[in-house]
Amino acid sequence: MAETILEVNFKFEGSKAEYLAAFGEAAVPIAAVAGLRWKVWTWNDGERVGGGVYLFDDASSAGAFLGGPIVAQVGQHPAVSDISVGQFEVLADPTAITRGPV
Repeated sequence: MAETILEVNFKFEGSKAEYLAAFGEAAVPIAAVAGLRWKVWTWNDGERVGGGVYLFDDASSAGAFLGGPIVAQVGQHPAVSDISVGQFEVLADPTAITRGPV
């Protein structure tokens, strides 16, 4: 099975500080998600878009995370809208050449 990148973005009606206050504590349970290798947290101040890029061992692990309680809680937050999700297979050979972290 191929490693899987998951990209999740959403509008957040608030500041970066409010975003971190709302979701920063989720870092600990996210780090414990089965099959997760790493997450890079993201924030675009101009568009007020937060989210992250995740690397999972495989598509099954990424799918389980998407269907799990952490993502559900984010989706229910009153300041969150326009959630977008992209799921991608990692192409190992060219990624290794370009020094990707996989």
